[in-house]
Amino acid sequence: MTFAAGVAASVESSVGNYSVDPRPVLIVTGLVQEARIAAGPGMIVICSSSDPQQLRALLATLDSTTFRGVVSFGVAGGLDPSLKTGDVVVATEVMAGDTKFLADMALNEEMIASAALKRSRVTRRRRRVVRGGLAGVERVVAASSCKAALHSETGAAAVDMESHIAAAYAAQAGLPFAALRVISDPAHRALPELAQNAIKPNGDICMRTIMRGVVRNPKTLKELVSTGIDFNLALRSLRNCRGFLMGYESAAANP
Repeated sequence: MTFAAGVAASVESSVGNYSVDPRPVLIVTGLVQEARIAAGPGMIVICSSSDPQQLRALLATLDSTTFRGVVSFGVAGGLDPSLKTGDVVVATEVMAGDTKFLADMALNEEMIASAALKRSRVTRRRRRVVRGGLAGVERVVAASSCKAALHSETGAAAVDMESHIAAAYAAQAGLPFAALRVISDPAHRALPELAQNAIKPNGDICMRTIMRGVVRNPKTLKELVSTGIDFNLALRSLRNCRGFLMGYESAAANP
């Protein structure tokens, strides 16, 4: 019985049957490309434009009683050096400072096994699907040295700017929470400042900003190309994970 497919397992005390929960799942993303991938029946998708304060303000306008669960979905920066671009992290917990949120929705095991067997059309290697912690931050962790320090401090597999906020929202509302993130920039690769500055308020990428930056400093082109390749590989992997959103189950409903 899949969580996001709309079959919520709640036992009716009077007849002992399962009742269907028609409410949608809230999908939290950081970029418009992620939001487009996640969109579909039974989903309400919001995009933070990689702005934590904007995400909190947006969530504050939503009525949490209209959702049956919260999922953080998108790309992430790698912290575990063994993870490569396109590898998938299914969160066991989300850490932000001294606060820790547990992921209490489980993925369909068959879907995880199936995803791990698929080879990338570009790299021809099997992507890894791992369970691990996510570190939530307020600012982009760009430098490889900063990634290494955060990994040493938290033990997290990856880092993003939305999961801790989505988890806090779910906890406050008493909703099940899950997070699925695909590695875009691996632990060894620094994220160019120009790429960070090119994000539009709607979460899209401003190519005009990219081109102006390259004209001013042509040496940034190689880094941007590598970052762009990684990002596109991550998005392709994320598209292949779209079916995971149809495989979430409420752990509380399936003890």
